[in-house]
Amino acid sequence: MIVGEMMLRATKRFSRFAVALGGFLIFVGIVVIGGFLIGFFGMVDVNIVESENLQSLFLGLLLAIGLVDLVAGIILWRR
Repeated sequence: MIVGEMMLRATKRFSRFAVALGGFLIFVGIVVIGGFLIGFFGMVDVNIVESENLQSLFLGLLLAIGLVDLVAGIILWRR
């Protein structure tokens, strides 16, 4: 019984973490879409991100966000 209760608590903790992470990723997605639309409609000059260093930084950030999203999806799927 004690092991079952510990597993239930661990599952509940991971579920809360995954839900919080999912909410954060939804927020990040909204910000990224907003940034894209602002650049697409020409409200801000996006030539500043043409340097190679900034492009690799942005790609790395997008990759990290994608990996965190994958982990959250796996946690929710296992739930």
